[in-house]
Amino acid sequence: MGGVRHASLWSGTAASWVDLHPAGSTWSEAFGVSGGQQAGVALVGENYHASLWSGTAASWVDLNPAGSTWSAAQAISAGQQAGWATVGGAIRASLWSGTAASWVDLHPAGATNSSAYAISGGQQAGSAWVGGVQRASLWSGTAASWVDLHPADATESTAWAASGGQQAGHAIVGGVTRASLWSGTAASWVDLNPAGSTWSRAYAASGGQQAGWAIVGGVARASLWSGTAASWVDLHAFLPAGFSRESWARGISSDSVNTYITGWGYSSVTGRIEALLWTRPIPAPGAAALLGLGGLFAARRRRGGRS
Repeated sequence: MGGVRHASLWSGTAASWVDLHPAGSTWSEAFGVSGGQQAGVALVGENYHASLWSGTAASWVDLNPAGSTWSAAQAISAGQQAGWATVGGAIRASLWSGTAASWVDLHPAGATNSSAYAISGGQQAGSAWVGGVQRASLWSGTAASWVDLHPADATESTAWAASGGQQAGHAIVGGVTRASLWSGTAASWVDLNPAGSTWSRAYAASGGQQAGWAIVGGVARASLWSGTAASWVDLHAFLPAGFSRESWARGISSDSVNTYITGWGYSSVTGRIEALLWTRPIPAPGAAALLGLGGLFAARRRRGGRS
């Protein structure tokens, strides 16, 4: 807005938009939401500071720990925030519990840099650079709890999401970036890259499902998985014709009625990237087999308070 990025919050419609941008900041973003709180980053002076909100700009809490130059909160769950902080010249995976003073250094021994991108059930997922290789990583609240998720034969890997004891992300295997799923160990790695895809990543996970995108036919397509490559659902196919170029999925959540996938896509009609929401009704047992997956999705584009 006016050339400045504003951390933002919605409740399902464009009209519900809340500006979280804190006073005195020149740039802000919110990366995660849970239990009425939002986590992200705000540019304060010349440094990015990990940030926490409770639904309003005025509620902003600066999480930047003492001694840190830059920091960011990438995810939030059950009153805790996960991310990274630059301390002593190294990027260090980090955990907070609502205040800067609560900061916990998750940086594993032997790593040059590390970062946490997800948090769920007392576990944090991300990556650590060990031996010159970026390795998908898992923690349980301390640096000593670090688990190396890096699959055999991979040249790079990162866990971007966590839910219910599973971690989702990507691994580069055979020169191809592949959407990936783990269940707490490197040996549990599952390749989610769908048939025909040249590149894919999973960025969100919830209730045994994973969301992200895959490049198929040269087009980035918002994607949904249920734990296997064969389960891939092309969410891009449910968008209006004006979104023919590209789309991405970055969030997923469920209630007792629907599964919600959030992301964005480029609209050739408006010439801009627009926030998107896909809704999948949760079927009664056996209903999915009768209706087919294609009948269970709706894509809704929100603009100017209209759908």
